[in-house]
Amino acid sequence: MGDNSQPVPVLVCADLRRTFGDRVAVDGVGFHIERGETYGLLGPNGAGKTTSISIIAGLLERDAGSVSVSGQPVTTTTVEAKRAVGLVPQELAIYPDLTAAENLMFFGKLYGIGSNALAQRVDEVLEIVGLIDRRDDRTDEYSGGMKRRLNIGIGLLHSPELLILDEPTVGVDPQSRNAILTSVERLGADGMAVLYTTHYMEEAERLCDRVGIIDEGRIVAEGTRRELVALVGERDRVELAASGDLAAAATALRGLAGVDDATPGDGSIQVVVESASARLAEMLAAAVAAGATVTGVDIYEPDLEAVFLHLTGKALRD
Repeated sequence: MGDNSQPVPVLVCADLRRTFGDRVAVDGVGFHIERGETYGLLGPNGAGKTTSISIIAGLLERDAGSVSVSGQPVTTTTVEAKRAVGLVPQELAIYPDLTAAENLMFFGKLYGIGSNALAQRVDEVLEIVGLIDRRDDRTDEYSGGMKRRLNIGIGLLHSPELLILDEPTVGVDPQSRNAILTSVERLGADGMAVLYTTHYMEEAERLCDRVGIIDEGRIVAEGTRRELVALVGERDRVELAASGDLAAAATALRGLAGVDDATPGDGSIQVVVESASARLAEMLAAAVAAGATVTGVDIYEPDLEAVFLHLTGKALRD
């Protein structure tokens, strides 16, 4: 027989459970992350994101379940497996009276990285997080966003196989936020597995290959953005700016396959349709044949916000 073995996912966690007194914080959470994949754990504050990642990083005891990173079990007492994990918590862990390079040198020595390799790695990391030109500035002169970027750099120093980022852009300026997102995109492209928690929908849309939606300690759905949208039957919405016989055009559009509804309005037709981009040419032809002149098209694809609201009955930022 041939070797049919698949590469082991970087992270596998299964049936994680954790209670605090009477409160169930994590209730059967399980997912996996492949090499080079960015996995988003998406949910409102209090949904169980931080508790889950604290268990995965080996910082918090679990009541039940299992975690392994690159095939090695992770618990609060395993040392070697934890070396494969880089955790970037919400709280900043940097020394304000040291420069960026001095902070990284200090943490690199804690990781046990040798001096020659460390000097080179410090500059590599500062390049990744976009702070190389500020390497020798004291960090108490940094903006909040720059401090967060340095925090990410500390998590990257020892070249982890899994990087865990817990809400890394909360409270940062737009420029730093974009720098953080660009850095994370590069890491995934370079083959790192990334676990990214957020309650910002647009970050999950931009960064994540797959998303797990967590609510009240449970993962209620998981998949790519398209898979999640399909799961709840969300459709694209198309607005055709048009003149002429809009009522006849709407009637013609409703007769097309994949079109759920078409409503004429003042100077436009609103169409609800499955896979709008694939059906657009057919829709335009039908509208024109029915006597409409189409002057503009806007396609609104359903987003994760709509999926989240559908699955949980609440807005993401409640």
